[in-house]
Amino acid sequence: MSDRADLLQGTLDLLILKSLVFGPLHGWGISKRIRQLSDDVLQINQGSLYPALYRLEERGWIKAEWGVSDEGRRAKFYALSAAGKKQFAAERATWRRFAGALEHVLRST
Repeated sequence: MSDRADLLQGTLDLLILKSLVFGPLHGWGISKRIRQLSDDVLQINQGSLYPALYRLEERGWIKAEWGVSDEGRRAKFYALSAAGKKQFAAERATWRRFAGALEHVLRST
């Protein structure tokens, strides 16, 4: 069971890092960007998103700064750090290997 949780957690980390490649976003913006990039297939709830953001910030992969949203509300904006850009590249490569292997298994008879 913990392997499954680790896989899901790692996938969420990758999705968050990918969403920030385009520039800083606040939490709701990250969730919205993931939904847009996945053609509304992936929806991240706040109960998963914010703990992941705190974890990524603690690891130094993202940095946070308070600002004002387009709606005029105070919001924490997240951006990729240099370490986060490297981590994104590494996780993307790992995910592509995993997805390719899974696709190979599913195609085999």
